[in-house]
Amino acid sequence: MIFTARLAIALAAAIAAAVASAQPAGKPVRFLVGSPAGGSNDIFARAIGQRLADGLGQPVVVDNRPGASQMIAADLTAKAAPDGNTLYMTSTTYTTGAALMTSLPFDPVNDLAGITLVARGPMVLVVHPSVPAKNVKELIAIARAHPGQLNFTSSGIGGINHFGVEVLKSMAKIDMVHVPHKGMAPAITDLMAGQVQVLLVSLTSVEAQMQSGRLRAIGVSSPQRSAFLPNLPAIAETLPGYDNDLWWGVFTPAKVPKATIDRLNTEIQKTMASDELKKRFAEFGAVAAPTTPEAFNTFVRNEIAKWSKVIREANIKAE
Repeated sequence: MIFTARLAIALAAAIAAAVASAQPAGKPVRFLVGSPAGGSNDIFARAIGQRLADGLGQPVVVDNRPGASQMIAADLTAKAAPDGNTLYMTSTTYTTGAALMTSLPFDPVNDLAGITLVARGPMVLVVHPSVPAKNVKELIAIARAHPGQLNFTSSGIGGINHFGVEVLKSMAKIDMVHVPHKGMAPAITDLMAGQVQVLLVSLTSVEAQMQSGRLRAIGVSSPQRSAFLPNLPAIAETLPGYDNDLWWGVFTPAKVPKATIDRLNTEIQKTMASDELKKRFAEFGAVAAPTTPEAFNTFVRNEIAKWSKVIREANIKAE
């Protein structure tokens, strides 16, 4: 009887193993990224996706669909099946683009559902060394004394480094002229050459130039000082309420069931606790900033409303 019982157990285990091996692997999760490979969105999506696959028991495939200020990938996400198998990694550009582009083929507020904010990181306000300002208060004083004579640059109309300075101008009641470039590299080149004087930019984009003295940092865009630049004052210390961080977050189609979104939120937040993810964030001057889905949706709506107000007040037109 003992032998028979053991045989039955062994047979049951063998059958269970055979059934399990015959089951198809979970449907792949498509992780859309609205920018080319190698940028922060792509790197964060791949790092999260590698660990998310284990948590979900499904392969995660990153799909880069760059173009239209990340809106091509957003449109694909909005129109995907609401089964939780399509994710979208995006950044601050999503909300600036949503505010500026008035004829998108989807509703940027109602057709996507936020899962979680992933990370946040400050930008740094830098000036050419010919500008005598050592801090934001001095820059404002110079701009007021010489209205329209300082030029600020950006990577193009409608980006966060453009809108962030427009907010600064509005809050400080100063006049500086926007000189857009087609990309950050030429903007930084012209700034170092003295063709323009002011730029709001990610820390990692100008860290070497700051260290060499070719550019001078005078403030960070976060509400408080950054751990990456603890001795550099926040712009908000001069202009209370100024807050224009870079951020990254994950969306899914709007009609995905809440239980699925909550599970995705839990699994993505688990990946963000890893030392590897923290290292990846730090490479871009950012730190993990997990939220609930509800908090992230509210944050996105508020960001779009904020940038829409900036666009109206500064009379900014899309390129």
